[in-house]
Amino acid sequence: MNFITKHDEKPKITLSDFFGQIYETDQDELPKFKIFIEGNWVFSKDGSTFDVESPIDNSIIARASRATLEDSKNAVRAAYENKQKIREIPAIERLLIFEKARELLLQHKDEVVNVLITELGKTLKGAEGEVHATAERLKLAMEEARKIYGEYIPGDWVEDTVGKFSLVVREPIGVVLTITPFNYPLFIASAKIIPALVSGNAVVAKPSSDTPITLLLFARILEAAGIPSGTLNVVTGGGKEVGDALVASNEISMISFTGSTDVGNRIANIAGIKKLHLELGGKTAAIVLGDADLDLAARKCVEGALKNSGQRCDGISRILVQEKVADAFVRKTLGEVEKWTIGDPRDPNTKVGPLTNEAALKKVDRLVQDAIHKGAKLLKGGTYNKFYYSPTILDFVPLTADIAWEETFGPVVTVIRVKDLDEAIQVANKSKYGLDSAVFTNSFYNAWKAAKLLQDGEITINDAPAHGVGNFPFGGVKESGIGREGLGYSIDEMTTIKTIVFNLEPAGLGKAKKH
Repeated sequence: MNFITKHDEKPKITLSDFFGQIYETDQDELPKFKIFIEGNWVFSKDGSTFDVESPIDNSIIARASRATLEDSKNAVRAAYENKQKIREIPAIERLLIFEKARELLLQHKDEVVNVLITELGKTLKGAEGEVHATAERLKLAMEEARKIYGEYIPGDWVEDTVGKFSLVVREPIGVVLTITPFNYPLFIASAKIIPALVSGNAVVAKPSSDTPITLLLFARILEAAGIPSGTLNVVTGGGKEVGDALVASNEISMISFTGSTDVGNRIANIAGIKKLHLELGGKTAAIVLGDADLDLAARKCVEGALKNSGQRCDGISRILVQEKVADAFVRKTLGEVEKWTIGDPRDPNTKVGPLTNEAALKKVDRLVQDAIHKGAKLLKGGTYNKFYYSPTILDFVPLTADIAWEETFGPVVTVIRVKDLDEAIQVANKSKYGLDSAVFTNSFYNAWKAAKLLQDGEITINDAPAHGVGNFPFGGVKESGIGREGLGYSIDEMTTIKTIVFNLEPAGLGKAKKH
């Protein structure tokens, strides 16, 4: 494993006075972070905490409050009782709040980047990219707001509504619970919180316990930007008891969750009658056909497989390559993987950092070893040091291998050889997931056929899937979830339609019915 080492310094979280109220320093000189309820930064009711470890070296970098059941109830109550505050702010003033939040985020960019690197092991480039994407999402809040506009429907086109008209308006759904994963702790959380608040909802946010600190920083930024107290509440930690209580609460109107399919199913079973947006697991297939630009395909497939150490729901998790070009494609892939250096994420030359924890590492290695045992050819990698899994290439992966069907969530390029497009589509669609897929071809007809037949929420032609800031809507089918996210589309999910019908007869207006 070619490993880049930056220095021997222990990873450390360093924050300015701007963030001073969100934590205290404990006896071990570690920051001890609070939760955010009804505009107040407080420790959990019983004072309990949990350790936050850095995957850079597995050292403890902070402690975060472990919210109690009472804390979670207080957060929901605060959001429910204060939801009118955000709704009553004129929309243009809400947008000004997000404009201010963007300024504050960019002012404190280095601190946020440091936390992303330290608590997640994200590379410097990746952390900077996540901050800038979040700043762009805040900038595009105006574009989000356009989806809140209503609609006028004349009644005289249909016999039973002649003499009437209706206004169809979008209104806030109420209180939105956001539950977000470890891999993009700033951007995914912000991409839920921003549209929820823009559309006049209150929010209760729960981050992953692997990466809880980043969201607390974002909450502090929104607080300083002017979000009314109680309209944004953040609780950290908590196991099934707290999570289940939040999900089951009758005062929660909608749940927006990004994470595993298993947890998504649990949420759906507990939630009761409330709106659900679930972005769940994925098993992106990249189909590489004989007429593809192989240099482009190899570069994009490797990027799609290794970016963020492979810890992405839209990451390329299997490559279905047409047999007649498979040898050439694999040679080019080997050359591309050589460019992806692994090491300390604080080093600007590092492109692949550590996996988030030991469980993630063990899962990736299990999948790789199972594939080799069942006949796959290991061309590169397959080794690890602590939480760092080397960029790996598997060729001739059989369909009996677990890695052909399970989410990998690690830096593995998985090559499955197929005869033609029809077989590729058949293999791709056998997956229980349906989030993303990609097709590399120079034939419009092959691209169109694949796009029509693949059972996924988004199909990308001649590039690796990337949801980005959400300019294009994304979301899954099958066990990859329900609902769509993206600029404006998130607003659709987080608002409810109200139809107001006017009868014009009392005023003698409108067209009269023929008798």
